[in-house]
Amino acid sequence: MSSLTEDRGTAVELSIGGMTCASCANRIERKLNKLDGVTATVNYATEKAKVSFPADLDPLLLVQEVEKAGYTAELPRTRPEPDEEREKPDNSLRDRLIVAVVLSVPVVAMAMIPALQFRYWQWLSLALAGPVVLYAGWPFHKAAWANLRHGTATMDTLISMGTLAAFGWSLWALFFGTAGMPGMTHPFELTIQRSDGAGNIYLEAAAGVTAFILAGRYFETRSKRRAGAALRALMELGAKDVELADGRRVPTGRLQAGDRFVVRPGEKIATDGVVEEGASAVDASMLTGESVPVEVGPGDAVTGATVNASGRLVVRATRVGADTQLAQMAKLVEEAQTGKAQVQRLADRISGVFVPIVIALAVGTLGFWLGTGNGAGAAFTAAVAVLIIACPCALGLATPTALLVGTGRGAQLGILIKGPEVLESTREVDTIVLDKTGTVTEGKMSLVGIHLAEGESREEVLRLAGALEHASEHPIAQAIAREARSDATVEDFANVEGLGVQGVVDGHAVLVGRPRLLEEWSQRLPAGLARALADEQAKGHTAVAVGWDGEARAVLVVADVVKPTSKEAIERLRALGLTPVLLTGDNEAVARTVAAKVGIDEVIAEVLPADKVAVVKRLQGQGKVVAMVGDGVNDAAALAQADLGLAMGTGTDAAIQASDLTLVRGDLRVAADALRLSRRTLATIKGNLFWAFAYNVAALPLAAMGLLNPMIAGAAMAFSSVFVVSNSLRLRAFK
Repeated sequence: MSSLTEDRGTAVELSIGGMTCASCANRIERKLNKLDGVTATVNYATEKAKVSFPADLDPLLLVQEVEKAGYTAELPRTRPEPDEEREKPDNSLRDRLIVAVVLSVPVVAMAMIPALQFRYWQWLSLALAGPVVLYAGWPFHKAAWANLRHGTATMDTLISMGTLAAFGWSLWALFFGTAGMPGMTHPFELTIQRSDGAGNIYLEAAAGVTAFILAGRYFETRSKRRAGAALRALMELGAKDVELADGRRVPTGRLQAGDRFVVRPGEKIATDGVVEEGASAVDASMLTGESVPVEVGPGDAVTGATVNASGRLVVRATRVGADTQLAQMAKLVEEAQTGKAQVQRLADRISGVFVPIVIALAVGTLGFWLGTGNGAGAAFTAAVAVLIIACPCALGLATPTALLVGTGRGAQLGILIKGPEVLESTREVDTIVLDKTGTVTEGKMSLVGIHLAEGESREEVLRLAGALEHASEHPIAQAIAREARSDATVEDFANVEGLGVQGVVDGHAVLVGRPRLLEEWSQRLPAGLARALADEQAKGHTAVAVGWDGEARAVLVVADVVKPTSKEAIERLRALGLTPVLLTGDNEAVARTVAAKVGIDEVIAEVLPADKVAVVKRLQGQGKVVAMVGDGVNDAAALAQADLGLAMGTGTDAAIQASDLTLVRGDLRVAADALRLSRRTLATIKGNLFWAFAYNVAALPLAAMGLLNPMIAGAAMAFSSVFVVSNSLRLRAFK
């Protein structure tokens, strides 16, 4: 994160608090953009605002401007660093939800079941509903008041007005009407009749609506709390401490450019640098996507957070802190997340028009009835009926219930959907970009072929070579050893830097490694083996020679193999109308070979992490809606940039946190299932929203004409809720 001094005159990123819907982000954006020379983009999902401003403008004025709009804002220096942040739910919201659920259940039960309506039951309902409406529903009332002060209206406005109107009328009916009389009953009659309302209470509507909407808000808030997890996962990859060349061990943060530090086998390289002593194989797959370990020696550059697989290295630091490749990748992920187009919730888009119309209709109804001389009771009853029938109980359930059922079913199928906002793009996705290593392929080296010299035995080659390689820590050696499973005895083992290994196995002097190692012992490959080795290398495979007792005997081929389900997965994705693209950091030959095996035509190879983001942006610039599937840290920024990010659950935390969907089983076929389930869930949400409005809108004219008792309005609202829940439960049958 840039310091405040560095941001002055350029840009600053504010942390915004208090937003409850996308319209809040729009309001803050408009407020900031009214300042001279200021350009602001507010992201509701990440609760951040990126603001460019003139050099002579004090950034504190930006904070003040946001606060004037009724929200909170913090400059970067006042926010905790990523490793200090914690994923935790909003405890205040959770406490309010618990109070609402515990107290509203008996209120609704007494109102709906006449057998529970004992003498003075209505006063107990009032005692229980009061804390629900006033305490648990306070966030809605607070937001509605802020909206009122700024002349706007959102879903919070309608929720607040509906619950307070129902609660307020119930108070009037209990204290000044006939609803507080001993023996009062509250029959649940579905009849349309004119009434002065003096004997009716609507406490169950006020409490129930508050509890339902609060539940949806709580789960939404918990999802948004994870916005910074991708950055934390990235930064946690780095080594925490490091051994300097003089033997001292210090925290990585204290390293300076030019410091020399030691990296032992199995340790992470602390920061970007240049090797000064030693030789080793470095596993850089989590940063580059390259499955084959990179051989390094004096003069070679290494990257922080990669793993030293074998030999001891002494490295001179060249880049530290925010300048390292890992830090730059973290910045890429942050920019991709912040720059992603805001997802305008369907309910908020509709309510932008619906809420003001309902409020105007309720006020107009009250005025009309008062003007026609029907009395204050009848007028207020009709106005309350309008608000109650339009109060968005079913609307609040439309998204959470479909999401809960859809995600529950997805979990059974190995699919994790992070939130409702990720579903909107799934229907329009037409291109799916696939990482190779760990996504289409297994992501680890395996022995895939053996070429034998004339007269040699496969079993003998594996027995001798496997035993020797078992003594090596090199990932390629371990791939051969796993396949061989040899128990032969090894003596005089030696690692020849950059060439291979040698030793005595059951009395045979065995060599395994590059052809040059064998040539040093006058063991030249026969013409057939030489051709086989060249052919395998042309395909992008790793080939090692094996020889013993003075003769070259075989060539072993090691590669990252294609998952057995990948070809079927590509066919399923094509059946959904998607065009697959293979995107990888591996070389062109390897990428083309893998693509041909699984049926992918378009291949983009040898790309760096930043290039992956650029490729996704280029496809989006061509008008394509892009889904990205990956598993490595090198995929995290591209996953965040894509319209839909899908991470393999077998991959890194950074990739998973940056994605929208996680495929738990690591099976690419699940990507097709994830898209189908997401589209079905989105369709269910849209259906729920339609019917949630349809029930209410159809009854609004009846309420305005005084033909709909508020109690019946509550019944219609309850029925719409039941319908929405039942419709959502159909997702449990998804296969």
